[in-house]
Amino acid sequence: MQYKMEKPVKGTIETEKYQCTIEWRNGQIIADEPASLGGKDTGPDPYSLLLSSLISCKLITLRMYIDRKQWDIPELTINANLYQETKNELTTSYIDCDLIFPAGVPDDQRVRLQEIAKNCPVSKLLQGEVKVRMFAFREPETKTIRYSTEDVTVEWKPELCQHSTRCWKQLPQVFKPTQKKWIEPDGADKERVEEQVKRCPSGALVFIDNKKV
Repeated sequence: MQYKMEKPVKGTIETEKYQCTIEWRNGQIIADEPASLGGKDTGPDPYSLLLSSLISCKLITLRMYIDRKQWDIPELTINANLYQETKNELTTSYIDCDLIFPAGVPDDQRVRLQEIAKNCPVSKLLQGEVKVRMFAFREPETKTIRYSTEDVTVEWKPELCQHSTRCWKQLPQVFKPTQKKWIEPDGADKERVEEQVKRCPSGALVFIDNKKV
């Protein structure tokens, strides 16, 4: 298993209704709700962010294709909106995207670009099988198992562990679930072990550099 993002997108909310600070690898944005829902409309709401993701993916994909083909299309616009219908207790969501071309784009190019836009990566993600999983950090438990070498120690808290599959799929030289001593810190270089431990979202793993203790 390999995550798409090198660093996770992070969101934080405090007491100000309903402003969320969303941090990505190179900055941050504010998400909010409109005044009609109790927010202050200081940033895009979650549905707008969803549509923005889809629009930007389509436009970027189109620009890559246009540049590769060396077509003279200086600008493209996409408008998007969504609605839901419920029939027989089954709710279906529809996202409609309108691709707007400048004047003078030949029909054959319009047809091809429409097809390219339909198959952008985010479109494929939304129309494929998606499972949203939720994990929660908890306060550290008392039980801690330590796996040490001369240089490093990896602490493991079994009660917190929810994501061991990530570890052994991403770094099988170190994490070996079929063995009783399932963590071997010397199975990879120190930096790689530290990187993998820091990816643990539940707090079940802690990396210690013995040379710095």
